[in-house]
Amino acid sequence: MIKPKISNRLDEDICVHIFMASAAMVGVCITVIGIFQVVTTLRREDTLGDDLLAINAILYLATTIMSYWALRTRNQRRNHRLEKMVDILFLVALTFTTVVAGVITWAMTFT
Repeated sequence: MIKPKISNRLDEDICVHIFMASAAMVGVCITVIGIFQVVTTLRREDTLGDDLLAINAILYLATTIMSYWALRTRNQRRNHRLEKMVDILFLVALTFTTVVAGVITWAMTFT
């Protein structure tokens, strides 16, 4: 019986870390959108980067909400399903962050 309790505690711990990291990444995306807007206004050109960052912020917000829901639920089965979905969505959002960084770098370099 001790092992399942440790396993549940570890899952809960992962969910807490994803919740905090996703919430921080929403703030990072919003900050970068603001900085990006200043740069594109000064250069008098428009790029796709700020739109992609807004989508990225929405992905992180969805991850934050789902991980909060997983932390608050009392149903173990629902909790495990939510944790799997949160893990996948967080990895998708992280990958999308890397893609957006590449797009922004490419757009700033070649325009």
